[in-house]
Amino acid sequence: MANPAPDIDRAHALIEAHGLLKCYGDLVAVNDVDFYVLPRDFLGFLGPNGAGKTTLMKMIYCLAEPTAGSLRVFGTDVLADPRSVKSRLGVVPQENNLDPDLSVWDNLMIYARYFGMRGPDVADRAKALLEFMELWEKRDTVIMHLSGGMKRRLVIARALLNEPDIVILDEPTTGLDPQVRHLIWDRLLELREQGLTFLLTTHYMEEAEKLCDRLYIMDRGRIITSGRPLELVRRHVGEFVLEIVADAHVEEEIAAELPRLERQRSGQRLYLYGSSSEELSPLVTRYGECDTRLRPASVEDVFMKLTGREIRE
Repeated sequence: MANPAPDIDRAHALIEAHGLLKCYGDLVAVNDVDFYVLPRDFLGFLGPNGAGKTTLMKMIYCLAEPTAGSLRVFGTDVLADPRSVKSRLGVVPQENNLDPDLSVWDNLMIYARYFGMRGPDVADRAKALLEFMELWEKRDTVIMHLSGGMKRRLVIARALLNEPDIVILDEPTTGLDPQVRHLIWDRLLELREQGLTFLLTTHYMEEAEKLCDRLYIMDRGRIITSGRPLELVRRHVGEFVLEIVADAHVEEEIAAELPRLERQRSGQRLYLYGSSSEELSPLVTRYGECDTRLRPASVEDVFMKLTGREIRE
């Protein structure tokens, strides 16, 4: 479970969850989750497939009702007044749910009506957002003729149309090429500097490290750890990782000589976690005949260590 927020933080929380539970029949999708969101936070939620990330986001933007526990957004219980909560959120879902038969511009104008937005101010804001996401020249293009990256940028622009206080990004850059991904990252960081608050789910560890102030790592519906990216790396892994392609005999030798050195195996590859490069360097020399790689530890190492290396479907 996540570490509780200090009282001074809780007084300013935009979102606060306590003992949050969501069940679908016998399936417990979100299990006893606590977390909080402060103004201008950029929070990341990481976890394997089925960890509960998307279900958690759906409860926040009132598409799924909590089974038990407390979830307050902008100080309002999501079950008591979901309409007021939704009016202040921007949502980028996993799928590009744009109307494929309409143009870029018409998609934005129809979406604006859901929020009761009309008139020249809406057009001005839509134009500014399309320019911001480098889509203005595509305003008259029908959605089916856009590339995947253009569609994704349009979904993000659409989520900003109602001037939300919090934007929820559910795997916003999955399947995009590196150029588009970096453009989106840059735009999101600009918006954060302007005062927006973000919640992000992602499978890209680099994305989480680059964008997020704090991370919550989920597995099997629970939050298993939380903290700033660098803090999580130091707490759970250390400063460096040594990868060795080695058999069980090598692993047994290392375990016998260095029993306190944490390790994890995935197939033929052995991962050794150390507090310094000096701690691991002698093993590089000793097992020079093996394929070895000594490198700084990362959030991905934390993720793999805590959630395991087996494939989740």
